[in-house]
Amino acid sequence: MKQIYVIGIGAGDPEQLTLQAVRALGRADVFFLLDKGEDKAGLVRLREEILERHAARPHRVVVARDPDRDRTAAGGAYAPAVDDWRRRRADIYQRLIAEELADDACGAFLVWGDPALYDSTLAILEDVHARGGVAFDWTVVPGISSVATLAARHRTGLNQVGRPVQITTGRRLADEGLPDGVDDVVVMLDARQAFGALAGQGLHIYWGAYLGTPDEILLAGPLDEELADRIRTVRAEARTRTGWIMDTYLLRRAPHESAAPR
Repeated sequence: MKQIYVIGIGAGDPEQLTLQAVRALGRADVFFLLDKGEDKAGLVRLREEILERHAARPHRVVVARDPDRDRTAAGGAYAPAVDDWRRRRADIYQRLIAEELADDACGAFLVWGDPALYDSTLAILEDVHARGGVAFDWTVVPGISSVATLAARHRTGLNQVGRPVQITTGRRLADEGLPDGVDDVVVMLDARQAFGALAGQGLHIYWGAYLGTPDEILLAGPLDEELADRIRTVRAEARTRTGWIMDTYLLRRAPHESAAPR
């Protein structure tokens, strides 16, 4: 049966690969990469660098064009837009596995960070498997997430003593605000830059972009209007320069400012 590895490759630094991930790279015959266009060519180059360093055995690299997603969809249209994008991605994955991988061969998808955290690969492979059009088995190799890298770069923990930490998206933060009873909130996928609406509310922010790459940027401090504007400016300049951006941040309430009982 065809075998698939879903390999977490960390936040961008080739040295963040685990030994398990390196072994999995060494077993793959074919690596499947999705091309997100010229503006995001750097994402493909980072994956290629990882393969040059760690994929020692002879292998092929198959590149497919990633389907576009409607990023303007909001409200009730958001979930259907994501479902449609995932379906079209599943069509591509099914074709790649069926046509580019021999029956006794091993293929691999390289996933930023950890495959279990805000990534669609696992759900899409489950969809392809359920269709029954191509038979395969798959193994998931965990990776170092951007969340772990963010905390390490800022030399801080993700939670305070005895308190929970919540991981959410910029979309939910913008729509619902900071959750009650949680002192530490990690925010991912924040195209809206929702942190700006929370400036001046006694929060501390630890922000990072391009974590683990040569373009890495770190900013931290009390989240006031000045720092919020600084992050927005730096973010816009970086995106213009590179054509893409991936950023993550931690918002922290001071212990005495939490509304939750101790």
